Amino acid sequence: MNKLIKMKTHILTAVIALIVFASCNQKANESDIPKGIIETFNSNFKGSTVESWEKENDGGYEAEFDLNGVETSATFSADGRLIETEQEIEKSALPSTISDYLNFNYAGKSIDEVAKITTGEGIVKYEVEIEKTDLIFDNKGNLSK
Repeated sequence: MNKLIKMKTHILTAVIALIVFASCNQKANESDIPKGIIETFNSNFKGSTVESWEKENDGGYEAEFDLNGVETSATFSADGRLIETEQEIEKSALPSTISDYLNFNYAGKSIDEVAKITTGEGIVKYEVEIEKTDLIFDNKGNLSK
């Protein structure tokens, strides 16, 4: 009976591992990226070279690259449309309304990352990661998530 329980445990562990692996975004070779996505990338980020591609769960792709010395990522839909661009920025580059909000609500907390997000339609948002929690603000500094 004990061997049966161990075998079931090993099988269950293997199944869970497969589910987790299948649900994760996966690295992709540039040769696997659809031509439309490569064309959209090249027209939007002339002169930039992709450091890595990742296939998203929804069939789209994310490119990691350096844009004018700034760590940047861009997400594309499966049909090649630019969804959003995310660039790391300094905390000092945040609008004052966001800085004021953080100083009041997260005083003494460590900010892990700050980014400016621009949608394919040109809408700007800001993302602030504090202790593994992502806060999203609109371009006026209002907390949206």
